[in-house]
Amino acid sequence: MAKFYHPSCEIPSHGRIAFESKLVALETTHGERNLWLIAPAKRITMVPHLTTSLTGPLLDLEKKILDSMPSIERWFRGQWTENVLPFYSSVDLRNSGFKLAPVDTNLFPGGFNNLNPDFMPLCVHAAMSAVQKICPDKQRFLLIPENHTRNLFYLTNVATIQKILTRAGLEVRVGSLLPDITAPTPVALPNGETLVLEPIKRVSTPTGDRLMLDGFDPCAILLNNDLSAGVPDILKLLAQPVVPPLYAGWTTRRKTLHFHAYDRVAEDFAKIIGIDPWFINPVFSQCGKVNFSASEGEECLASNVDAVLKETQAKYDEYGIKEKPFVIVKADAGTYGMGILTARSADDVRGLNRKERNKMAVVKEGLEVSEVIVQEGVHTFESVNGAVAEPVVYMIDQFVVGGFYRVNTDRGVDENLNSRGMSFVPLAFETDCHTPDCGGMPDAPPNRFYTYGVVARLAMLAAAKELERLAETVDVEALPAPTAPPTTIRPLAAVTASAG
Repeated sequence: MAKFYHPSCEIPSHGRIAFESKLVALETTHGERNLWLIAPAKRITMVPHLTTSLTGPLLDLEKKILDSMPSIERWFRGQWTENVLPFYSSVDLRNSGFKLAPVDTNLFPGGFNNLNPDFMPLCVHAAMSAVQKICPDKQRFLLIPENHTRNLFYLTNVATIQKILTRAGLEVRVGSLLPDITAPTPVALPNGETLVLEPIKRVSTPTGDRLMLDGFDPCAILLNNDLSAGVPDILKLLAQPVVPPLYAGWTTRRKTLHFHAYDRVAEDFAKIIGIDPWFINPVFSQCGKVNFSASEGEECLASNVDAVLKETQAKYDEYGIKEKPFVIVKADAGTYGMGILTARSADDVRGLNRKERNKMAVVKEGLEVSEVIVQEGVHTFESVNGAVAEPVVYMIDQFVVGGFYRVNTDRGVDENLNSRGMSFVPLAFETDCHTPDCGGMPDAPPNRFYTYGVVARLAMLAAAKELERLAETVDVEALPAPTAPPTTIRPLAAVTASAG
């Protein structure tokens, strides 16, 4: 057994708290084998050791948010009544010390297992609110996950969602789209728990087609599958509500559409607290005609990179910021940190070598990249125990329920952290994340986390507006089905890890 010092356990007056952990090797979604330290369940109430390079504007932003808290919360309450909110969401934030902005919003969050367990009651309360809006008189949910039987940490996330909903008073079972799941299949998880995957069947009833399991007729379908490969016919035109809706998947959703919606939200919010919306909003552009495999669309990409860099530099000049601007080029649809590169000039995207083109050409589920978003890069000057870090905030319905720092020892302050080498440190709030200390300094931990929650809720509100627009334009029946069947299940014995 190895001694493992959790980053959340550093206490200046008492040194560090050590506890026993087990070193295991597990296969990731991408087929890589990484070493992980698995700690036993232990509640930690301290705030992670967080280092932030703070300059004037961000502290000023935080102070403005704290001073305007009553107005902000009243404004949010009005927005919650006017918009249909995502069932759940997560937002990746970047804190540059002069800017705090969302860079990605996920409507099928897959890291509930990384949240601080102390905040399970908050998750349960939020889930009760979300469920009440879907089927208040019913008690059964069918949870459909990704086809990731090799990623046991992802399946631990699924088990955590099931636990949250169960504690909210629902009966929840997990149905799999995998063809090899023909009977209830238990999966042993790294934390010692077991998740049972069951085969789904579509049944015609007088009120319409329904998804069922043996002896289980759910009132609603909860997807934790982002539909990157397409929308299986079995999910279309059901009598039960499907949340998030099918058009929220990456088959139809685009990051640029989301950030167009966020533009409007950020502008409205900026008026409330009297700031330039740029301080909470990354500049972006889209290039919709690329083919990395064939080296096509290079000039479109280069011109968009140049335009975003120039607009960002103009803002840096306006506010006396000495950092060098950069952009992140990433697939306009998709997740898991795939299809991403950093550019500091237009020349960086001209003449990409074969390895770089292959990296950008295909993302999750083999989805070919033909559209990219060119987004202003936001430096992250936060670190946890010396490693570059960025906060990820989790929400259920309108409530912030926690989050974690994505930490990567192999990446710099101007690079994507969602890549090989990343790990997660829970945001261990000293108080709940909705209660700032208005008498304290803006960078006090409760206030820092409250500010994170405000910006994350802005991104979640933008997602609600984005989905409203998609609902008006997307024909669900015409959504493309997967071009290939789901990946078959791999024997779990093949990925069982041993210590050492």
